Amino acid sequence: MKEILITNDDGYESAGLLALIEAVKDLGHITVVAPSTEKSACGHSLTLNRPLSFISVEDDFYKLDDGTPSDCIYLALHSMFEDRKPDLIISGINKGSNMGEDITYSGTAAAAMEGILQGVPSIAISQVMDFTQPMGDFALAAKAIRALVEKIFAGEFPLKEREFLNVNIPYDAEELEFEVTYAGYRQYGNDAHLHRNPRGMEYYWLGLHPLEFKPRSNRKGLCDFEAIEQGKVSLTPVKLDMSAYKSMEKLRAWL
Repeated sequence: MKEILITNDDGYESAGLLALIEAVKDLGHITVVAPSTEKSACGHSLTLNRPLSFISVEDDFYKLDDGTPSDCIYLALHSMFEDRKPDLIISGINKGSNMGEDITYSGTAAAAMEGILQGVPSIAISQVMDFTQPMGDFALAAKAIRALVEKIFAGEFPLKEREFLNVNIPYDAEELEFEVTYAGYRQYGNDAHLHRNPRGMEYYWLGLHPLEFKPRSNRKGLCDFEAIEQGKVSLTPVKLDMSAYKSMEKLRAWL
């Protein structure tokens, strides 16, 4: 039987995580290790300054007390898969998109990064949302991840070593249509709100940014944002080598 390790960055009780488990639970043996609280935008962080504890939720389902998604994968592989590796790691289903440079912030994507660093094929899956509207039911995301896992288990993982699959699901689409994409340029603002508590102490709350982007002019095909705009499921292969190869000769000349 295939073995699937599941995590997320929205916490062990999130609706997206539960939808993911339900979507693939009959495709293999499922082990879940998820953060005890929401860890959105924590990036590829590991906890080095305090101990971490697994807390059993139910059979083969654990929350990691105050751990990050990367902690969850790192420790699950160390303690639960010490003499073997799972066949697949899935992180999600995240509430909100992870496209463009958001991949570098994302705890969801980071769990997949940790998986491929440990030599396990990995998928990060996120549901694009309009946060002014009620949260949806993750039905299309569940359908998409099931189709992908079935295809992987029927053949092989389609990516190279140290590459993971970053999946984003359109908000209001009903039909499942996949598009292979590259990561677009996310255009960021700098939104933060200043408030004061009842005792007059100032604090800031980081705001939401509109989902604005621009495609890369030297790339063929659609970027992840464009695919989502067209109602398609975006499949972006992501590699961890961030070297700017085209700038190396310029840097040598500069030196």
